[in-house]
Amino acid sequence: MSGWRFLISRQWAGYLALTIVFAVVCSGLGMWQLARRAEAQAEISRIDANFDAEPVPVADALPNLDSFVESQKWLPVELTGTYLIDEELLVRNRTYNINPGFEVLTPLLLDSGEVFIVDRGWVPTGEDQDSPDSVPAAPEGQVTVVARLKQGEPVLAGRSASGNQVATINLPDIAERLGADTYTGAYGLMKSEDPATEDRPMAVQRPARDEGPHLSYAFQWFVFALMAFVGLGWAARQEFRSINAEVPEEQVRAAERARRQAAKPRSDAEIEDELIDQHS
Repeated sequence: MSGWRFLISRQWAGYLALTIVFAVVCSGLGMWQLARRAEAQAEISRIDANFDAEPVPVADALPNLDSFVESQKWLPVELTGTYLIDEELLVRNRTYNINPGFEVLTPLLLDSGEVFIVDRGWVPTGEDQDSPDSVPAAPEGQVTVVARLKQGEPVLAGRSASGNQVATINLPDIAERLGADTYTGAYGLMKSEDPATEDRPMAVQRPARDEGPHLSYAFQWFVFALMAFVGLGWAARQEFRSINAEVPEEQVRAAERARRQAAKPRSDAEIEDELIDQHS
């Protein structure tokens, strides 16, 4: 089968199909990386817009107990009430600079009668037990808190806890546990409280404005998709030369390629390989 007619064979149709599938998969992974980048950019926009914003009353930001939209993440809200210190909870398996520990959740009974969950910060795991050695006490009496909003967490299969510890910040479960009208759309990462205590759990740090390497990864996947077709074309060209080796026109082209190859200056590695072959 001379010429390019071999391309219409079943074998080469299979090669083309495999190349297309590979390119589609690579393109899909590239689009996924672009979507991840868009999510990271949206998070950076929320940080820029909300993290250092002036606090607003919680009732204005969250008119209903289950209110919350993603654009409100990190938005500071102001709350006034009394901490339910006896109902304080510890969230297990939280790290801070790779150190294991807990987040301290202290329910705040608002003057309006609802309960808002305040994450007062992070404390390390104890030296000799699976709990903190100590937890800085929340202030007693009326307190004004500024906290940054964050959406609650889902239940994680296989995670469990007992006593005053919880596996995740699942607000509906916490509301059921408290037996009170509790905000279930969002909780708050404490920024400040007034009056302030002498000691408090480690405060949340400002998130990094980093969109990650998603754009470069996406570019790599798209290049892989393109290279698949380049590789298929190269393989087809090599097959053409092999099948048509006896065709006079192809013999002329082969001789010209050999002449150009011989005229190319040899690299040091090629010279070394030739010397080794001569003495072996």
